[in-house]
Amino acid sequence: MENFLLPIQLRWADIDANFHVRHSVYYDWGAMCRMEFLRAMGLTESVFHQLQIGPILFREESRFKRELQMGDTVAIDLCLLAARQDFSRWTIRHQLFKNNDTLAAILTVDGAFLNTHLRKLTVPPALASDTFSAMPRAEEFTWLN
Repeated sequence: MENFLLPIQLRWADIDANFHVRHSVYYDWGAMCRMEFLRAMGLTESVFHQLQIGPILFREESRFKRELQMGDTVAIDLCLLAARQDFSRWTIRHQLFKNNDTLAAILTVDGAFLNTHLRKLTVPPALASDTFSAMPRAEEFTWLN
């Protein structure tokens, strides 16, 4: 799959007392981007419910590069940075761009799939692994052991 880029609508509620985007908003945008990608590939919330699985995160990390302020155009992408062959564990990287071409932040998340009935980590069914297999991959993508 080619690059997945999601435009972001900045809201007044996203701005902090310093008149730039609050740090926690970046994490919300990352989650929104991941879910929009999964939905676009047919892996919706209702499918997660039927399959009794859901993605969970072990780690979220942000590196802020440039300030985002009201009036900036913002977009976020995603790519698979690393994964196990069965996609039971994975790392996704998001890049946030302001005004089309300035890298504003890099978010990295490590995650897995949870069996929502047993409340234990699980290997995802084919639909989920096929979806992750179709995710754009970073140039430096690596398989995890």
